[in-house]
Amino acid sequence: MRRRRWPGHDRGAFTAELAAGLPALMLLLMAGLTAVSAVATKGQCVDAAREAALAAARGGSGAEEGARVAPPGALVELGGDAEVVTARVRARLRVLGANLPAITVEGTATAAREPSGLP
Repeated sequence: MRRRRWPGHDRGAFTAELAAGLPALMLLLMAGLTAVSAVATKGQCVDAAREAALAAARGGSGAEEGARVAPPGALVELGGDAEVVTARVRARLRVLGANLPAITVEGTATAAREPSGLP
């Protein structure tokens, strides 16, 4: 014959399950927040690279335009040849605080140089 269990007499099973599951849930939440932050930073880097490439292709200061749109602390690099301008924007993103290594997010864009003189 089995003894009947009364409601509320689970002998701490819920507490044990919560103690085991809560750290995993918090880790998943922090990983999700980091992923969202990385996607947003990637979008900012791509926008900054596009602005930098277009400004440099028109003969302006591409590095200044890229830095204006880029995330704080991002590095704007310009390159290319006589026909094409390539801009690369890199930003470091901290993962789960300052004690873990950072992720580097990068965005690139290219633009054709515009002719300098009209006939």
